[in-house]
Amino acid sequence: MQTTEGDKVVIIAVDDEKIALEGVLSVAQKVLKGEQILGFRLAEEAYEYVKLHGCDIAFLDIEMRDENGLDLAKQILELNPKANVIFTTGYGEYAGNAFEMHASGYIMKPVTEEKVRNELKALRYPIDQKEKKLTVKAFGNFEVFAGGAPLRFQYTKSRELFAYLVDRNGALSTVQEIITILWEDDDDQDHTSYLKNIRSDLVQTLTEAGCEDVLVRQRGRIGIIPDKLDCDYYKYLSDRDTYGGLYQGEYMAQYSWGEYTHGQFE
Repeated sequence: MQTTEGDKVVIIAVDDEKIALEGVLSVAQKVLKGEQILGFRLAEEAYEYVKLHGCDIAFLDIEMRDENGLDLAKQILELNPKANVIFTTGYGEYAGNAFEMHASGYIMKPVTEEKVRNELKALRYPIDQKEKKLTVKAFGNFEVFAGGAPLRFQYTKSRELFAYLVDRNGALSTVQEIITILWEDDDDQDHTSYLKNIRSDLVQTLTEAGCEDVLVRQRGRIGIIPDKLDCDYYKYLSDRDTYGGLYQGEYMAQYSWGEYTHGQFE
C-alpha cells in the first residue's frame, strides 16, 4: 500500500482527555520509532487533518465529549477505506461495533507498549516502510546520495563524520572518540570548536535534504539510525549470500580508519 502523503506514514491519536492522549502518544512513539504521531483532543480537528493529509493508522478513543469515536472512525474510513483504525478505550462493550466496521485493532486501557506492538503486528492493511531518502555507498569510496543526487557538505570533515557514523552502524560516538578518529594524526591541538561546526554542518545538510531524522543526538554523543539508510554495507551484513557481490575488495577507501572494519571482511 502506498502511504497517504508521499513517503510519509500518517499516524494520528485522538482522545479528549489530555493525560490519556499523552499516554497513547508516548507509548505509540516508543513502539513506532522514528515515526511522527499527531495527537488531537477534538474529533473535528482530527477529521479536518485527515481530509487534507490522509491517514494510515488512527488510535481512537470511543467515548468523547464532542463526538463518538465510532462515528469518527466511519468518517475516516470513508476518506480512506484502507486506514487502520485501532480503538483505545476503557469500555469493552464496543468491541462488536469495531468488528462490524472491520477495525484493525481494539485496545483496552491502559494502553501499553505490548498491546500497541501486538496490534501493529496484525494491521489489517500493512504499512509499507518509508522510502529511504539517503543512499550510502560504503564499498569503494564513501558516497552519499539524496534523491539520486550527491549530498554536498560544506566541510570535508562533515562528510567524514557521517561516514564514521555509518561505519559505527548505529552505535553512539562520543566527542572525544570522534576527535580521535577524525584527527588521528594531529592530537596536538584542541579540535572541539571545529567539531561543533562540523556537527552543525552535518545537521543542516541532512535537514535541507529532509533526512535529519537519520541522526540520533544525545548529550555529548551522536549516532545514526541504520534502518533509515539504503546502504550497501548494511545489505552485505544482513545477507552475504544475496549481497556478497556488492563487496569488491574496498571499503571507504579514502579513510584510513576504515581499515579496521575492512579487515573483518577478509
